[in-house]
Amino acid sequence: MVADSPFVSDVPAAAALDAWREGCAAAGCPARVDVVRVPVGDAVGRVTAEPVWAHRSSPAFDSAGMDGIAVHAADTVGAAETTPVLLADFAVVDTGDPLPEGYDAVVMREHVHRGADGTAEVRAATPPYQHVRSIGEDISATELLLPAGHRLRPVDVAAAAAAGAVELTVRRAPVVVIVPTGDEIRPIGTEPAPGEILDTNSLMLAAQARELGCEARVTPIVRDDPAVITEALRAAAAEADLVVLVAGSSAGRDDYTARVVAGAGTLAVHGVAVRPGHPVVLGAVDATPVLGAPGYPVSASLTFDIFAVPLLAALEGAAPRERPSTTARLARKLASNVGMDDWVRVRLGRVGGEVVATPLPRGAGVLTSLVRADGLLVVPAGLEGHHAGEHVRVELLRGLGEIGRTIVAIGSHDLVLDVAASALRADDPLVTLASSNVGSLGGLVALRDGLCHIAGSHLLDPATGEYTLPYVEKILDGDKIAVIRLVHRDQGLIVAPGNPLGLSGVDDLVRTDVRYVNRQRGAGTRALLDHELAQRGLDPAAVTGYSREEHTHLAVAAAVAAGRADTGLGILAAARAFGLDFVPVAREPYDLVLRTSGLDDAMLAPLWALLERPAFRAEVEALGGYSCAETGHRIR
Repeated sequence: MVADSPFVSDVPAAAALDAWREGCAAAGCPARVDVVRVPVGDAVGRVTAEPVWAHRSSPAFDSAGMDGIAVHAADTVGAAETTPVLLADFAVVDTGDPLPEGYDAVVMREHVHRGADGTAEVRAATPPYQHVRSIGEDISATELLLPAGHRLRPVDVAAAAAAGAVELTVRRAPVVVIVPTGDEIRPIGTEPAPGEILDTNSLMLAAQARELGCEARVTPIVRDDPAVITEALRAAAAEADLVVLVAGSSAGRDDYTARVVAGAGTLAVHGVAVRPGHPVVLGAVDATPVLGAPGYPVSASLTFDIFAVPLLAALEGAAPRERPSTTARLARKLASNVGMDDWVRVRLGRVGGEVVATPLPRGAGVLTSLVRADGLLVVPAGLEGHHAGEHVRVELLRGLGEIGRTIVAIGSHDLVLDVAASALRADDPLVTLASSNVGSLGGLVALRDGLCHIAGSHLLDPATGEYTLPYVEKILDGDKIAVIRLVHRDQGLIVAPGNPLGLSGVDDLVRTDVRYVNRQRGAGTRALLDHELAQRGLDPAAVTGYSREEHTHLAVAAAVAAGRADTGLGILAAARAFGLDFVPVAREPYDLVLRTSGLDDAMLAPLWALLERPAFRAEVEALGGYSCAETGHRIR
C-alpha cells in the first residue's frame, strides 16, 4: 500500500469490515475485551462472558399465588352456588406465603364467606394447586438462565438475582477514545471565527459510543501535523479498545490520517463504496483498532454506525445492534450513483394505510438531516435509485407508533409550518408535523399520488393571476379536494443590510452587477419570479444566477447573508431571520391543499384547532410579513 495515496480503493462496506477485522487480528488486536465480575445490580447493558446458571429455584417453595385461604382441594368437592361447603380446616394466606403443610390449593379471599363461628364457606369446587405457585415454577435450580454473549437487560438481572446470583461475569465496557484533528477545529463553547469549526463531531461520536454502553473519552484537539497526530494516536491506543481519529481522512493537503495509520501500524482500508462516508480509514495501531472518520458530521456518524458498531459488539462477544425496519412508499424520485451504497435519510408518515418515506437533504455536512430523520434508506451500489411511489425498505430510527401520528406535509417551504410543528409538539409530544420542501408543484403531485396528507402551495397561474386553484383543477382533476388558507405573506427581494446595490425591484435583476440566487423548478416563488419577468418583457437568461437553485427561503437568505449572492426572491420573515433588508414585490396567499376526507380526519384535527388559536396567529404575524386575517378559512 502507498501511504500517501488518496484512496487505496472503493471497497464495498461488508468487504471493508472483513478486511478491517483481518487487519486487526494480524496486528494482534484482542478479539474480546477483558472479563470482569460486577454486582448483579450494575450489570445492565453488559454482555455475559459465561453462561448464567440458576443456583436456586424460584419460587424456592410451594407458595400462595393469591390472598385467601389454603385448603384441601378434596374438601371442596361438590361445592356450588346452591350447595356451598363449610370448611373448618383451612389456613389464611397472603400472596407469596409458603403453602402450609398438607394443603394443596388456595381459594381467593373474595370467593370466601367467613362465618362468625370461624368456618369458611366456599361456593365452587377447587381443583388441586389452584392459585399455587409450585417450587421452580419460574426457575429451576441448575437450569441455564442466560447464555454467554447475552446483553443484559433489567429483566435479566432480576431473574439472575432471583436465581441466587450476587455477581455476574461479564465483558467490561469497551473504551473508545476520540481524537479530533484539524487546525480549524475549535472547542465547543468558543466563538468560531470565519473558517473555524466547532468540535461537534467529537461530542456526537462520544455520545454514540456511550449509547452503546461504551466508556468514551475525548482528547484535546490535535493540530494538522503528522508527527503530532501520530503521537496522539499512539497515546490514545495505549488506553483504548477503539480509537476514532476525526477528520483528515480524505485527500486534501492537510489530510494525514491514512498515512499516519499506515506509518504507525496497519492500514487495512482507505476508501469505501459508501455515501456519505466514502473516505473512511480502517486500520490498527499498537494492537488497537483505528477508525478514521470523515470530518463531515453525517459521514462521521454513519461510518461509526457502519463500522464501529459491529466491531465494538464483537469485542464484547455480542450480536451487533440491528434496527427494526419497515416497507415504505417513496414520496419522490430518488437518484443514486451506481457503485456506492447510498445511505439516504428519510422522514416517515402513514398516509392512506401505507408508510411514506420522503428523502431529506443528502449532503454529508447536513447534520439536521439526521436530526429530522425517522429512518435510513440504503440504496444498494448496483441501483441508480428509485422511482416515486416505489416500495423500499427503511431502517427505523423512530417507532411505527410515533410515525403513525405524523402529519406529512409536502410542497412549498414556509416558516409558518415550522412554527406549527413546534406548537403541535408542545401541545402533544406524540404529534409530529413533518414538512418536506419540494416546491408547490411537487406537493400537489405528491397529494395526487397519495404520498402526503397536506400540500403547501402558493403557485401562481400566469394566465388567470390566481394562486393554486387553477393547478388543483389541472393536477388533481376530479378528486375531492379542499383548500385551506394558511396565511398571506410578503414576497420580495432579500438584500444585504442597507441595500448597497440600490435594488428597487425585479427590473434590476438583469443588471450585470447583480448576482441572483433562485428557487428550484416547481417552486411557487420561482413561478412568481417568472411571471414578474414576463410582465416586464425580461429574459430569465439575462439574470445572472437564474440557474442557481436553493430549496427554501432561509437558504436563499443564507446565501445573501454569506455574500454568495446579492439578492434572491423570498419572504420577509426569512430576511429578518438573517438581519437582512427587503424590497417588497408582491403579497400572495399561501394555502394548504388536501383531500376533503382530511377535514374530518382525527390525525389532522390538532392542526385545524391550532390555526384557530389567537396566540398562534399572533406568533406568526410577529415573524414579519404575514397576515392571518384568513387563516383557517376554507376557500375551496
